[in-house]
Amino acid sequence: MSHPAFPGGLHQEDPDLSPRQREVFAAVVELHGASAHPVGSETLADLGRIALSSASIRSELAGLESAGLLERTHASAGRVPSVKGYEFYVRTLVVPAVLTADLVELVNETLTRSSRDVEHLLHEASRLLSSLTHQLGLALAASLEQETLTGLDLVASDERRALMVLNLGPSAVRTLALELESPLEREELAEVAGVLRERLLGRALTEVRDRLASDPELVRRSATRMVARAAAESWAQPVSTPLFSAGTMHIAEQPEFASGSRLGSLLRVVESGTPLDRLMVHSVEGQVAVRVGLDEDSALSGLSLVSYLLPGPVRAAVGVLGPLRMDYALALPVVDAVGARVTELLPT
Repeated sequence: MSHPAFPGGLHQEDPDLSPRQREVFAAVVELHGASAHPVGSETLADLGRIALSSASIRSELAGLESAGLLERTHASAGRVPSVKGYEFYVRTLVVPAVLTADLVELVNETLTRSSRDVEHLLHEASRLLSSLTHQLGLALAASLEQETLTGLDLVASDERRALMVLNLGPSAVRTLALELESPLEREELAEVAGVLRERLLGRALTEVRDRLASDPELVRRSATRMVARAAAESWAQPVSTPLFSAGTMHIAEQPEFASGSRLGSLLRVVESGTPLDRLMVHSVEGQVAVRVGLDEDSALSGLSLVSYLLPGPVRAAVGVLGPLRMDYALALPVVDAVGARVTELLPT
């Protein structure tokens, strides 16, 4: 299973590279990222940026391969960074780009225009991420169906209307507007709320939905039955938001997806939402994380996920999905900027 990597996160088992090796390795990452081709010593020597002979560069490349940071795709070809190499690069060598003031303003203005509707906001976030990084943009607000019901209250709004306030997990809240068949006094609502709490607290939201429609204890008294029926009718759809994606064109242009079958397999995984939805919300809140070399599904092989888990009561996340050789220096600050702005705009 892939694990999130964070810039600046050193590991005890990391290879101790010399300054020369770091320079050569960074150059291989840069050249392979730009061309998608293996990189050889002659190419690096011709670059003119590394003050070493071709023979010395070959020696350094061999050392980097022995350390597991580079690998050969063919015996006679040059080398490319390995999954381990890219993870090492993300954690120790990448320098996130500084976004221009104009780009930051574009992010803020674009998302602010979409902030009145959660689905529109997330869709626009995925589109913006793709446009700025040329990768597949992703955004989601995770389903609340498996959250535990920790509190329940009924609040009268008028004679035949009430609000059912559901507390979910540590801090999320879901409110249902109830249309009652006949009037209920406030005392009756308070009594019904007590019965519902007794029968429903501590259960997952998906089970709460089922029990409102089928628990025999909730149909014995007419008032409780009426409220349960109104809640079931108000709760017609699961509390979930799909995985939004944008930028299929960008990912289709990548050499890694020259095969139509490879692209088709990836798009089917994106459309289903699994396991990307789980990977995006299992991270550290308010911090960009990179999962290098996804192995949760064969269709994701050779890809990396850069994501940002939004802090707050709603388990929401944004990110980009692309080849191992994606431009992490650009993806990291863009995902961070979009994630931070969506956090500010997402209703709580």
